[in-house]
Amino acid sequence: MQRTTLSLTDVEQRARDCLLANGCNADNANALAATMTAAERDGCPSHGLFRLPGYTASLRSGKVDGKATPTVGDGAPGVVRVDGHGGYAPLALAKGRPLLVERARETGIAALALANVHHFAALWVETEAVVEQGLVALAFTSYMPSVAPAGANKPFFGTNPMAFGWPRPGQSPMVFDQASAAMARGEIMIAARDGHTVPEGGGLDSDGNPTTDPNAILNGGTQLPFGGYKGSSIAMMVELLASGLLGQPFSYEAAQEDNKDGGPPRGGELMIALDPARFGDAENWQAHCEAFFAELGGLEGTRLPGERRHRNRIENQNNGVSVPDSLLEKIAELTAG
Repeated sequence: MQRTTLSLTDVEQRARDCLLANGCNADNANALAATMTAAERDGCPSHGLFRLPGYTASLRSGKVDGKATPTVGDGAPGVVRVDGHGGYAPLALAKGRPLLVERARETGIAALALANVHHFAALWVETEAVVEQGLVALAFTSYMPSVAPAGANKPFFGTNPMAFGWPRPGQSPMVFDQASAAMARGEIMIAARDGHTVPEGGGLDSDGNPTTDPNAILNGGTQLPFGGYKGSSIAMMVELLASGLLGQPFSYEAAQEDNKDGGPPRGGELMIALDPARFGDAENWQAHCEAFFAELGGLEGTRLPGERRHRNRIENQNNGVSVPDSLLEKIAELTAG
């Protein structure tokens, strides 16, 4: 496969130009382009430019309003509620994040509830923006049926990612982002595109048989949760937090209303922020936790979640990122109309 190396500036510009050409206003295009660029920067192409054709499809079909202006309101003293009005999640998050941070500092804990948004991005990008303000953060969102519950062979849950971030003043925060599926769906789609198999345990074919063929999983098969019933329980928890709690569609409901254009469905996202200085150890929490990280990191074979992502960030900021020429040609075609 032929590939071209692009600077991150070029990545962001191509994403922005394509979105603007397909119905986004500047605010939405800038927010989306920054999110995709962050994914490319950190070595996660499955959430980078790879997502741009899906974003474009949802704009062209009219499913998503690329000019939506999110509105911020109060659900309770500790709950910030943002209505995305049918737009994309990144701009809604940007609008609600300042008040979430403010409320968490005032009360010790606060939640941001996003409704009527279309989420297609990596959660660590969103979580890290809160953690950089010195807060602990968690985030949850659902998708469309992609993952079979433990014991079943048909998809019901979304891939249902969750992220957790811990501030480390003076150094990179610790942030992990993982699907409740054994693999992120984007990784399976890239494996199918590039002609690779996926690890065992990733999914079943249409007959319910285990398979390492990504096309068999994507076309009539199903993904599997990580850890069997444990991952299945976490997937259910995410559905309830990101959908049931917020009055947003569960994965199966999102699929029923979706127009199948390949873009993100409508749904919700829950983010929780906590001030670590307000839970009983205001003076010592940082030093105490850094000692914990040092002990953990000192075990042979271990690394903290996110370390590889931060190494990728430094390398890719300096050297750029490699993007398949076929994808760049597709983006150029979509930008040209």
